[in-house]
Amino acid sequence: MRSSQEKERAFMHAVHMTFRTIGLVYSDMGTSPLYVYSSTFNKFDVDNDGFLDILGALSIIIYTFTLIPFLKYVLVVLHAKGTEEQLKGGSFSLYSLICQYAKVGLIPNRQQADDELSNFKILVPTQRLERALSLKERLERHTGFKTALLIMALLGVSLVICNGILTPSISVTSAVSGLTVAVPALPEGGVVGIAVALLLVLFGLQGFGTGKISGIYGPVMFLWFASLAAIGIYNIFKYDSSVFRAFNPAFIYIFFKRNGRKAWHAMGGLALCITGGEIMLADFGELSARSIQIAFSVVVYPCLLLSYIGQAAYLLDNPQMTNNVFYSSVPGVLLWPLILLATSAAMLASRSIILTAFSVVKMAVALDCFPRVKIIHTSKRVMGQVYIPVANGFLMIMCVIVTACIRSVYQIGHAYCTAVLGDMLVTTGFFTIIMVMIWQTSRVVAFGFVVVIGAVELLYFTAILLDVQYGGWIPLISSFFLVIVMYVWHYGTRMKYQSEVDQRISIDYMLELGSNLGTIRVPGIGLLYNELVRGVPAIFGYFMKSLPAIHSTIVFVCIKFVPVPVVPQSERFLFRRVCPRNYHLFRCVVRYGYKDVHKENHYIFEQLLLQSLETFVQKDAQEFALECNSVGVESDGSETDLSAPPEFYLNQAGSKDPLTVPLLESDTMQCLETLIDQSVESSFSDVPSGAPSSAALDEDAVMELEAIRDAKASGVAYLLGHAEVRAKKESCFIKKLVINYFYAFLSRNSRATSEDMSVPHTHLIEVGMTYMV
Repeated sequence: MRSSQEKERAFMHAVHMTFRTIGLVYSDMGTSPLYVYSSTFNKFDVDNDGFLDILGALSIIIYTFTLIPFLKYVLVVLHAKGTEEQLKGGSFSLYSLICQYAKVGLIPNRQQADDELSNFKILVPTQRLERALSLKERLERHTGFKTALLIMALLGVSLVICNGILTPSISVTSAVSGLTVAVPALPEGGVVGIAVALLLVLFGLQGFGTGKISGIYGPVMFLWFASLAAIGIYNIFKYDSSVFRAFNPAFIYIFFKRNGRKAWHAMGGLALCITGGEIMLADFGELSARSIQIAFSVVVYPCLLLSYIGQAAYLLDNPQMTNNVFYSSVPGVLLWPLILLATSAAMLASRSIILTAFSVVKMAVALDCFPRVKIIHTSKRVMGQVYIPVANGFLMIMCVIVTACIRSVYQIGHAYCTAVLGDMLVTTGFFTIIMVMIWQTSRVVAFGFVVVIGAVELLYFTAILLDVQYGGWIPLISSFFLVIVMYVWHYGTRMKYQSEVDQRISIDYMLELGSNLGTIRVPGIGLLYNELVRGVPAIFGYFMKSLPAIHSTIVFVCIKFVPVPVVPQSERFLFRRVCPRNYHLFRCVVRYGYKDVHKENHYIFEQLLLQSLETFVQKDAQEFALECNSVGVESDGSETDLSAPPEFYLNQAGSKDPLTVPLLESDTMQCLETLIDQSVESSFSDVPSGAPSSAALDEDAVMELEAIRDAKASGVAYLLGHAEVRAKKESCFIKKLVINYFYAFLSRNSRATSEDMSVPHTHLIEVGMTYMV
């Protein structure tokens, strides 16, 4: 009895997830029948032998719809095991997955501990593994390959943002265009006005999230798909059941032979049948790959095919009715209900693509590829649902402009198709790399994937470029502008980070200052935020010069987003000492995945960080005691002594006086940092929420813990540097233009670090600093 109840619950859960998947993932694809045939035959005259053209167009739709959404996404991409969560998010997630397995990121802040998060397992040497490692080494060795991968990822993000502009425009406009069939006297301007009004309502409601209305997504879209199938079946039996001849691919050859160049121009409209396929990789939180596969195979695929076949049957009997095929083929009694249902489906489809655009912008912000913007998490239960006010305003303005100015569904469709196919080509390129380097697929399968899928997508994209003047220029220009903005931001961030690395304060200078750092140490904890993962940041010297006193305990905090979806809380904080124990200086790297919700208030963050700091100090002492006990004598340097001063390592590494070896010029000191990083991060990366007992700790460790707790009781201050980046005088003109003007403009208008952390002004201390790059 219990087993049957569990099966029933599992079945109901599968049904519920399938309904949610239909509503969130396939709402965009589900509205394609509104405009595919109308766009295809917009400038295509169907003659007396037009049945050959109609069957040829239907045959292209059938096999394109089977190859791209079904074969590429359902059977190949979503079938991959072990990388389901990492694939969610589209092209940028794929780029992050590649960065996870190969060091192709341009910002050099990767640590050994980050590799452990990827769960990369070394396999038994095989020919496939050798080929994978060869590609990995080649990508890591050449900066040009790294830059090309980054630009591909940025292009994918920009094209998704363009989809966020064009999808609402074409979906809503096509849905309300049915009013011209129901009310023939309604002018075109009236349809456009209604569409614009609905778009303003749509974007105005984005800030409220989808929590309260998520329950209607599935039922509404399921009713829509059922209506498409029912009307398709009705048209097949009423008009021409011989339409099933289109399953013969020979009609594709006849279509191109009869029409020549006109056939290539028609490809732009036919490609609209696969729009929305890219959302199958979007991040909608709890939706699984299995639910996406089931929903497509059981509901979406058959319903949409029946709809396209039914409209083709109607056209065979009414070849002159190519202007608004979908609504013209609807029985008169169902016209008004279908208009309302289509409008609802179009609004839901638009919300889905807008959520997708928000999601990829959040990922880009996390990995320093987009200026910092305000991100609001609209759901406490679903991690992937966010709202970005700036992005929402930009999408709304652009969408209204496109809808009101272009008006033509044909031109908007060409623009939309250009963006979708461009994004699909980017994902195909990334998938090819992933198949060879990560999945280690056989050469035949990888080559077949590129030849079949890539060739079809490239064929469509080339055909669309033939009519680039009919709307295709919109996503090309928009994506070019967005790629420039994102690359400038990433380039400036990279130059700033490199400048921080070059200007680090050397350890020998810190040792010369002594444990009081040449100033007065007052009770309290200072959290100094910077982007370095190792070393003493230069901004700390500015604080020591600007402030009359410095806190008794200083923690250099680096918030770093790593190219994995989620970082477990137990692996969030990585600690190490910066100087000897009596300096009370620590380095803390706080790691987040690009899908992590980083919205803890400052008090909770303080408690987590300081609790982890106490855990680190206790484990440090325990590890050192175990090493001494196991050897029986003082360490001879074969084991890394984390509590010993840096002079110990320098004297073991060579005979030079440690105070004469600068940090940035000494290979010995760099080797020391590597040793400390590897030992500490492997020993203390797992920080539990509760600290271990302080029993059996040495007296120095107990005193250090007491000092930290006393400092904590005195209060915590946030030390932030307001950094300005300027190009050096000897830099070239292009670099000065990019850094001094473009990047500076983006920095002034991006969200401040203190706003992201929600730090109260009473806890904040800021100093200014200029980095010359």
